[in-house]
Amino acid sequence: MVITGGAVVSALGNEWLDILKSLRAGKNCVRYMKDWEKYTGMNTMLAAPIDFTPPGYPRKKIRSLGKVAQLALVSAEKALADAGINPDDPQLKNGRAGVAYGSSMGSIEPLLDFYSMLVLGDVKKISATTYIKAMPQTCAANIGVFFGITGRIITANTACTSSSQAIGFAYETIARGAQDIMLAGGAEEMSPANAAVFDTLFAASCKNDTPEKTPAAYDKNRDGLVVGEGSGTLILEEYEYAKKRGANIIAEIAGFGTNADGSHITQPNRYTMGIAMKLALEDSRLDPASIGYVNTHGTATETGDVAESWATADIFQRPVPASTLKSYLGHTLGACGTIEAWLSIKMMKEKWFCPNLNLDELDPRCGPLDYITGNGREIDTEYIMSNNFAFGGINSSLIFRNMQ
Repeated sequence: MVITGGAVVSALGNEWLDILKSLRAGKNCVRYMKDWEKYTGMNTMLAAPIDFTPPGYPRKKIRSLGKVAQLALVSAEKALADAGINPDDPQLKNGRAGVAYGSSMGSIEPLLDFYSMLVLGDVKKISATTYIKAMPQTCAANIGVFFGITGRIITANTACTSSSQAIGFAYETIARGAQDIMLAGGAEEMSPANAAVFDTLFAASCKNDTPEKTPAAYDKNRDGLVVGEGSGTLILEEYEYAKKRGANIIAEIAGFGTNADGSHITQPNRYTMGIAMKLALEDSRLDPASIGYVNTHGTATETGDVAESWATADIFQRPVPASTLKSYLGHTLGACGTIEAWLSIKMMKEKWFCPNLNLDELDPRCGPLDYITGNGREIDTEYIMSNNFAFGGINSSLIFRNMQ
């Protein structure tokens, strides 16, 4: 299964060369959200938002899209272009192309209109598109309609593993022979409600006076995560199909593993997190020694960092090079799996991997990994792993192979 194109909409930028420049410069995109001061009892005022203006699509084609679906659509269109596929190409409309896409939920603003109806007893704020914008499958469904895709629509709404599962499910769908092409990815829009979820769990960073110092995954003095927003889309194709159409093959999906903790909704489980990685390695028929870099979930929460780092150490049995992109972008929730996978693939091709920002003093409770710091690391490797773990005890692991 190969990747022939990809794109992101992110706080670091939308074009790889701009993103690479920012990564090499150690740019932290976190900032103080002054508008959030109006929320009584809210402790965190930090987020990594993006400056997003949707392209001038015809209103008729996007009237059912909230911001989260607009973010998804933009990265999907850019990914198709990167893969050399015209949006009007018949190969997208013959039933052999599909969409696998995820987000934590749909747009939040339309939900307020339903809330208004229930509280005020008036439906005047509800329109024909209110639910379409709010529904959890809004990204997948709207991408399919926009491009006239008539194959399978798969939606993964599993919080932080939404888009990594979407990639994995797309990979499995093509492997079964059910589709030739899949658009796979995820998106998340910024909302103070997203930050409040973690704030109430005492898992959000409150370094409001020094936003550039957080998040600080694996650091002894970290104080929690920071929410972000964005989208990412990969174009997956069956290998022979991609070769036949003369596609530029960027990478191969070598393995995928996903499972559940089955123990707690919000507390990570070191053992089952490790099993997800083991499943991906077994699927790829690789030994852990073959993996040259691990892009970690790296949320900068105490329980998450400790459990994930030890789960990784358990599987690799060596200090494997590792870093997290969340120290630049914040936690993009349903989008993080694809954004982080695509940027990790691009770093693999660059033979350079970004350092962990704000990792000044390693937490001694974390597992013995080779935490990349300083100016990053030159690594020439054929295989990398990207991991994500979500509320609900849902774990995912992807392995990618460099094809050029």
